[in-house]
Amino acid sequence: MITPELLQTMSQYNRWQNASVYGAADTLTAEARQADRGAFWGSIEATLNHLLWGDRMWLWRFGAGDPPRNKTIEGMLSEGGDWDSLKAARQQQDAAIAAWVAKVEQSQLDRSMTFFSVAVNRELTRNVGLLALHMFNHQTHHRGQVHAMLTAAGAKPEDTDIPFMPGL
Repeated sequence: MITPELLQTMSQYNRWQNASVYGAADTLTAEARQADRGAFWGSIEATLNHLLWGDRMWLWRFGAGDPPRNKTIEGMLSEGGDWDSLKAARQQQDAAIAAWVAKVEQSQLDRSMTFFSVAVNRELTRNVGLLALHMFNHQTHHRGQVHAMLTAAGAKPEDTDIPFMPGL
């Protein structure tokens, strides 16, 4: 069962891991962060922008945030703006996610919601708890790509294992 407590733990994990990858990315040059490294979204920076865009989209769908700035794939890859703006936007988004999960109730997670997916170009109806868990899984998936790109570029993000998360 997907519970508010599980989502709170995932939100803590999200913040910890974002701080890690952004800290490691800060040790690179802009050129290194923007270099196409063959990942799905290309570069470290583009992938981090995609994550910000996705998190904004999900929180907006959950009724807990503003929609993403960009509506197109091309725009999504620069959702946060320049590097300093992206870092600030990421911290704000992580705070917004934490605020939402701090007050979400089980009854909300047990409901279904209908939304339009641009990925499959159709309307879908799914369980809110499952969609919230998907938001965190999506982060972990793409952040793993960023972690690999950072490591290949010589940066050193922290460990990614949940049992090693500070505060557990």
